[in-house]
Amino acid sequence: MPTASGHTTAIRAKKVIGTTVKDTSGDKIGTVEDLVLDKQTNTILFAVVGFGGVLGVGEKFHPLPWAVLNYDEDEDAYVVPYTQEELKAAPADKISELTANDGVPYRDQSYAFYRVEQYWT
Repeated sequence: MPTASGHTTAIRAKKVIGTTVKDTSGDKIGTVEDLVLDKQTNTILFAVVGFGGVLGVGEKFHPLPWAVLNYDEDEDAYVVPYTQEELKAAPADKISELTANDGVPYRDQSYAFYRVEQYWT
């Protein structure tokens, strides 16, 4: 079934992971490093977007609600309505910490920070 933008609702994770993430002005913010899934509810808890650092050293990993990533074919990237400065203030940690306690603490923090409707309530 196509979405409002004409894309299908099904997408393979390997097509998402490694995709560039840009802000609305077209500046690269980072890259989708991973997707965190909730097996019990069959949902995506959040996408892990990495940015900063050099060759992976000092890189920060940000949990972004899947709903805020909009793929733009012309940009060949996911576009988010946030600047890199806004993301610097957002929840971030090591990937291992993002998934601790089933990922729920960072899911809750990221949905609150980005003011995204909570799908689990």
